[in-house]
Amino acid sequence: QVQLIESGGGLVQAGGSLRLSCAASGRPFSRTVFGWFRQAPGKDREFVASISWSGINTYYADSVKGRFTISRDNAKNTVYLQMNSLKFENTAVYYCAARGYSSAAYYKPREYNCWGQGTQVTVSS
Repeated sequence: QVQLIESGGGLVQAGGSLRLSCAASGRPFSRTVFGWFRQAPGKDREFVASISWSGINTYYADSVKGRFTISRDNAKNTVYLQMNSLKFENTAVYYCAARGYSSAAYYKPREYNCWGQGTQVTVSS
């Protein structure tokens, strides 16, 4: 239904910043909710951040709150994840995800219908 194309991953030193982008194309949801998740080697996929269809409400994992910022540009059907003060332990494959509006838990991967291909973020110590 919706194709998600990510960009912005790469290699950065600890304390540095990266901005991830995820552009949605194809048939859109009426009120799209976006989320960012990540998966490190040997670990389960975990919630990072999400944003409501209006962009007014945002949610963050405790581990990234104050350092990461999620935003969206509905005119471009694009969601962003600004990552500041990156740490070595933030190294992971980052995925964007999308779903139509619902009251489902925003932090659960299984509540999202569409997923991007993932982009590698590597933070050197």
